[in-house]
Amino acid sequence: MPAFPLRSVPQAGQPIRWPLLIAAFALLALALMAWRWGGTVADSQAYYDTARYLRGETDASRLVAPFPYRVLVPAIAALIPGDLRNGFAALNWILVTAGACLMSAAVLRAGLGQRRAIAAGLLMIVSLPTLWYAPYLLVDPGSVCARAAFVFAVLSGQPWLAAAAGLVGTAVREENILLLVWLVAMRRIAILPGLACLAAAGAWIVALRWILITGLPGYTWEPNWWTVQHALRDVRSLLSIAGSAFLVVPLAIWGWRSAPRAMRPLASLLFLMALPPLYAALCVRVDGRAVWGLYPFLVPFAVCLRSRLTSA
Repeated sequence: MPAFPLRSVPQAGQPIRWPLLIAAFALLALALMAWRWGGTVADSQAYYDTARYLRGETDASRLVAPFPYRVLVPAIAALIPGDLRNGFAALNWILVTAGACLMSAAVLRAGLGQRRAIAAGLLMIVSLPTLWYAPYLLVDPGSVCARAAFVFAVLSGQPWLAAAAGLVGTAVREENILLLVWLVAMRRIAILPGLACLAAAGAWIVALRWILITGLPGYTWEPNWWTVQHALRDVRSLLSIAGSAFLVVPLAIWGWRSAPRAMRPLASLLFLMALPPLYAALCVRVDGRAVWGLYPFLVPFAVCLRSRLTSA
């Protein structure tokens, strides 16, 4: 099995105090999310209805495809005792915090130092998506967390952890199956086990749509020029995309040339994972969540800025 090309770099100074950092990230995320805690509108209402359906509080007539097929986060929320709205929002808060911690750990594994590791976690939290989208009952925090876990596994040289993150991510959002495609295509895992994981993820998607959750009205995502024209006039969506890309995208572009060689394969992963939102932009309305989903692949490059010229 090919090994991941990572060399652990010793860190100077005191090690990160993880309990303190986790608590700080959690409090910061809570402060940003509290004002829209548990909101439901458009997509978030569909995910909320999915969780209610799994609790037995409503029937299948309330479900709208493709949202029920992204079942893992609503299913976990449905299992949390107490008020569903509050439990769902609390789950997303935990996932946002976990995603930031995983990104800090990934950057630390890449040998970029403690300051950049903490900065990576802060970039994951102090952003428009955390303020605007994360408090809503969406599955995007779970997808971002799974992707952060995948990047951590890649930079830690743990292919089976990466495969597990890809499988969990696929259960959160179907396009995360591309993580497993990348893992196999880049020979980061042995071919036969990798294909088995890919087949398992594909079987899950098929079973979910045609066996576990059936009878929903069909939907198609087909590119059309009207959608593109409308998107170019949708000022609110354009502002959300620009706000989500602000700081992270320019820093990632600037920091790419300074990134350690072990981190360079993430560029191909970033390109691959950018394809689904680009295709979606030709078919349906998109907003800043399209950029948010790419944060786990952008942030490691964003914190590489001037890493060859300054100390970590």
